[in-house]
Amino acid sequence: MAGLYFEDLKAGMVVEHATRRTVTETDNVLFTTMTMNTAPLHLDHDYAAGTEFGRPLVNSMFTLALVVGLSVAELTQGTIVAQLGLNEVQFPAPVFHGDTLRVQTEIVEARLSESRPDNGVVVFEHRAYNQRDELVCVCRRTGLMHRRPA
Repeated sequence: MAGLYFEDLKAGMVVEHATRRTVTETDNVLFTTMTMNTAPLHLDHDYAAGTEFGRPLVNSMFTLALVVGLSVAELTQGTIVAQLGLNEVQFPAPVFHGDTLRVQTEIVEARLSESRPDNGVVVFEHRAYNQRDELVCVCRRTGLMHRRPA
């Protein structure tokens, strides 16, 4: 188990996640078709060439899932009870095939659960950057975390 317990997660703490990931065309096509998103902007090179982007965009839902996933090993692996929500999701710049994403997470809030005394509630702000250090995704994720065993 590599995740951190509630007591380890202090507001203001910032984690630079070690694992980075290059997004491939296969990632985009598989995710897009598995989730039944038929938008040609993700799948059709000819169509995408005629847009302001000039090439296919990576599905933003894949980007969001990858951003959260890149944070798991160092924050929540084995220590999260459940994800309670995602909000304030933004994609300030597009992600393209071949972009390499890195993630930074800030602990925005950490408080004891009022209804579950063995748990705490933590708000994580994940920020993803491409290889040019452009911000491509920001989201806040709320997790119900285990407290350290006695």
